[in-house]
Amino acid sequence: MLFNSYNFLIFFPIVTLVYYLIPHKIRYIWLLLASYYFYMCWNAKYALILLFSTGITYVSGLFIIRADKIKEDKKRISSKKILVALSFLINLSILFLFKYFDFAVENINRVLSYLNIQVINPSFDVILPVGISFYIFQALSYTVDVYRGDVIAERNFLKYALFVSFFPQLVAGPIERSKNLLKQVHEKHYFDGQRVKDGLLLMIWGGF
Repeated sequence: MLFNSYNFLIFFPIVTLVYYLIPHKIRYIWLLLASYYFYMCWNAKYALILLFSTGITYVSGLFIIRADKIKEDKKRISSKKILVALSFLINLSILFLFKYFDFAVENINRVLSYLNIQVINPSFDVILPVGISFYIFQALSYTVDVYRGDVIAERNFLKYALFVSFFPQLVAGPIERSKNLLKQVHEKHYFDGQRVKDGLLLMIWGGF
């Protein structure tokens, strides 16, 4: 679903209208469902990659907070660094596999051909998951923020999943820091005609 498509022209008003009609306490669930629906319109099975990356960084945040309670300084610091490193390793491996694997194999084969060595032929012929760079780096920025103590680890998985998958910036960015966006998931938002007008004008200008 593209932002300048007729589908989005129907999708966005419905999501916004329902958001303001339902109780505050379940609005984040509605936005999460809408965000995953938006993403699954491209390719439903790739939502599993989004969910997996979200789960890894969510768990890493909780373990970093737990490691922060270790009394011994050296052990506490090393434990936190290991957790951050694992989060980065897993997520960047996913990114490499889908985005750069074939490129790397192609260049290795080129070097091997110069050395008269038989080339390798593994290929990973899949469509690149849309927005994968944006949501992986956004999820990793959360891990870094928790590690640095800039934010408290989010314990509500659904609210954290919304932070990673929020549809207005999921596939085109920008990469948003958790200390800016995640806290807005917890806030109550009320309908404001002037803000709606300003927002629509920005959308029209952006579309133009």
